[in-house]
Amino acid sequence: MDIKELNKTQLILLAILLSFVTSIATGITTVTLMQQAPTSFTTPVNRVVQQTIEKIQQVEGKTVTQTVVVKEEDLVVDAIAKNSTAVFSITKETQDAAFKTIEVSAGRGFAISTDGVVVSDAALVPDKEVYYIKNDSGKFKADFISTDKNGFSLLKIGAPVNGTDKVVFTVPAFGDLSKMKIGQQIILIGSSVSSSIFEGLNANKSLDLNVSKSSAGGLVLNLDGEALGIALSLDTTSFASIKSITDALAASTVPSAKAQ
Repeated sequence: MDIKELNKTQLILLAILLSFVTSIATGITTVTLMQQAPTSFTTPVNRVVQQTIEKIQQVEGKTVTQTVVVKEEDLVVDAIAKNSTAVFSITKETQDAAFKTIEVSAGRGFAISTDGVVVSDAALVPDKEVYYIKNDSGKFKADFISTDKNGFSLLKIGAPVNGTDKVVFTVPAFGDLSKMKIGQQIILIGSSVSSSIFEGLNANKSLDLNVSKSSAGGLVLNLDGEALGIALSLDTTSFASIKSITDALAASTVPSAKAQ
């Protein structure tokens, strides 16, 4: 049939058919090219695309689909907000050159149980000394529990230094490091907040992090705000997983709670 003999309706149907075939071909070509492209290209593309959530609502008997774009920076803000009270700064007593007792920084730590156990960097919290932990709810004494072979120590929140403060904290939800995918973002809450791109696990099936002593003991999160582990300043390792921490907690003897 000559195309000139087609009426208006037939021409419109032909145009729709051609558009449909073209869109399918374009989709197949795009998927093929993305599968063949190197990670260095696909990672930033995926980050630009962001995450899309479809919400389906019933409005006057009709189904309405609303598309909401969730920006990566919003996820970072939410993850930090969820865990802001879980993180503590840690200090310990020592003596200066004049043998005067002073407090020095012992890095950071974060709560891992509702009864007030805090995990910290064993390089800065190595054994039984006089420790203090502090967050926005106040400053508290801390009882040393144990040190683990994986490079972290456990402390227990004790009595308030001023005798009146009530400790307020949250315990992070625990994430699964094995479910992380290359290109996803990792957040570290230490002396400041930093982020990096997950590039896979090292030979020890762990993370390689660049950790300063001021951020040692910091909380490592995924974008869902789930704890992946603790940042360490040791020469041999810079990370311990949340699983190794919870395993150590289960095997430890936690001191009884003190008046707070």
